[in-house]
Amino acid sequence: MIELLLIAFLLGVKHSYDPDHLAAVANFILKTESVEGAVKLSVYWALGHMITAGIITALLYTFRETILQSFLGYFGIVVSIMLIGIGIYSLRDAIRVHKHRHSHGKAKHEHFHVHLRGEKGKHYHKHLFGVGIIHGLASNDELLLLFTLSLGITKLTGILTGVLVFSAGVVMGMSLFGAAMITPLLKLRSEKILNYVNFGSGGLSLAYGLYLLSAFFY
Repeated sequence: MIELLLIAFLLGVKHSYDPDHLAAVANFILKTESVEGAVKLSVYWALGHMITAGIITALLYTFRETILQSFLGYFGIVVSIMLIGIGIYSLRDAIRVHKHRHSHGKAKHEHFHVHLRGEKGKHYHKHLFGVGIIHGLASNDELLLLFTLSLGITKLTGILTGVLVFSAGVVMGMSLFGAAMITPLLKLRSEKILNYVNFGSGGLSLAYGLYLLSAFFY
């Protein structure tokens, strides 16, 4: 049993690095000002993921012979839409367009300028908790197959124990990602670089969300 739980933990670490997870979490981690803040946000995301993963996996186990499994694909669509929304939000937050008025002799001109900026000081843990909940919706078919076929666990209590250990791995993996991502940016102490990375992360989230959404229809 210990070996099976160890496998579940390691699979949780691996699962935390799914591209859709990283794309969503990175956009919020970049708005923190400390490694502790990045880890905290990562943990809140993982807790949200764990709650839905446990609930939906239990429902899938209970109603596995019914039509419930046919709804799993729609959860992926929800995740795609969420990534698009996060990308748009991050891009809006990263870019500020405003006017500068200049005088040249008697003539006055207005010029539009684009500045990258980071929106600091907000509490994003509630946002990431909700993002984790939505991500948990799209992870449960994999978990059910993992603990019923690969690991041979057939009782609901065993499956939920596996989900708990799996989620602990997700917490560990995402926390390491958050710390590893923000540490070099903080050491550089360059607001400009941080803002450009924030802009790029928002763009990637938007692009990946559109890619996932298109995959459901083509």
